[in-house]
Amino acid sequence: MSASPPDASRPDAAASSVNPPDAPPPESARASAPVTDVYGTARGPLARFASPLAARARVRRHERFFALAVLPPDARVLDLGCGALGLRAFEPELDITGVDLCERPGYPGPFVRADAAAGLPFAEDEFDLVYCSSVIEHVPRTRRAAFAAELRRVGRGWLVQTPAFSFPLEPHALLPFAHWLPARARRRYWRLGAADEWEQIELLRRSELEALFGPARAERFGPLVKSWVCVRAPSA
Repeated sequence: MSASPPDASRPDAAASSVNPPDAPPPESARASAPVTDVYGTARGPLARFASPLAARARVRRHERFFALAVLPPDARVLDLGCGALGLRAFEPELDITGVDLCERPGYPGPFVRADAAAGLPFAEDEFDLVYCSSVIEHVPRTRRAAFAAELRRVGRGWLVQTPAFSFPLEPHALLPFAHWLPARARRRYWRLGAADEWEQIELLRRSELEALFGPARAERFGPLVKSWVCVRAPSA
């Protein structure tokens, strides 16, 4: 993994394993708190400064947007690109299944290692909500349509968030304007940022996200749009 926030994952590898779905989450998961060291794997003082700010922004985003999903009692949720904890940090009491490209042996609940763009081992509409935060920008452009179609197939509703292309700070390397540069120039510039390794991340414009998941809402930082969030309630 790079210096991306811990709930980010790159869906470009094949499915390989499943943890038992009936294993209850440990007590520590039910009492967990949101991650505060968002840029824990990043380098440099800027990452240390940005981590608490990003953590507070995540809390505000969750408080604002998650309720829009209007989940039914006993809802089943899929956290696609869950990382080490993901949505469980905010909603430890929900029935959440995590999915990621990497094995997550410490994940506190049911977990599947899978690549959504290649297909998920779930039935149509198996989940009331698919939660996917800061993931779609890591998916190669040529695979995004397949990724989105599979997300929509397994979920009756969804909440998809991604950093906005229009925001001037690239959120993974913490470099101004990096995502506006051509890939070759961006790769050279990337070495100056907080990310510990190069990754071909392509941030999305609003129209690109809406083509995949429907109408998008703005998460703002002052007058600027920091990220786009698409929410579809299961009953919609």
